Amino acid sequence: LSKTIDVQAQGEISELKLTVNSMVEQLRTFAAEVTRVAREVGTEGKLGGQAHVKGVDGTWKELTDNVNTMAENLTAQVRDIAGVSKAVAKGDLSKKISVEVKGEMGDLKHTINTMVDQLQEFATEVSRVSLEVGTEGKLGGQAVVKDVSGTWKELTDNVNTMASNLTTQVRSIAEVTTAVACGDLSKKIDV
Repeated sequence: LSKTIDVQAQGEISELKLTVNSMVEQLRTFAAEVTRVAREVGTEGKLGGQAHVKGVDGTWKELTDNVNTMAENLTAQVRDIAGVSKAVAKGDLSKKISVEVKGEMGDLKHTINTMVDQLQEFATEVSRVSLEVGTEGKLGGQAVVKDVSGTWKELTDNVNTMASNLTTQVRSIAEVTTAVACGDLSKKIDV
């Protein structure tokens, strides 16, 4: 697209020359804009870019619109995913990815939203058990977090072990204290 017709022409040939040169210029502008948007959005990570091609109609306008729609959708998807990820990193588990997506982006949305749900459930259960056992004195509580594995299961198990050990210790102390209060000095704390 670096060449144009530069020979002298008259009549219909001159009109054809102007038409072809105009088409080459529009294609050059179109290619430059599409390349710029693809580079900015796809390579440099500058979201929100749009192709601006003046004076195009038909297929060229449709192509420009499609490139802009693709860039706009990608921008919305990445910004929504980034927003939820930032919220989770700051401890806000109330955010979910809401943008409409399909395919692999849909899979990513589902995975992140499931992760947020599991983190929320984990946090809720750990808080509940901590309050019950540590503040309200309700011994024997256990965190129940469904469908967790790996580190989350290990953390849940550790919280439950801690709550169970604390329950056992407090109950043992209570048993010995009650026995002593009743005059039975034969009991000892065995934990």
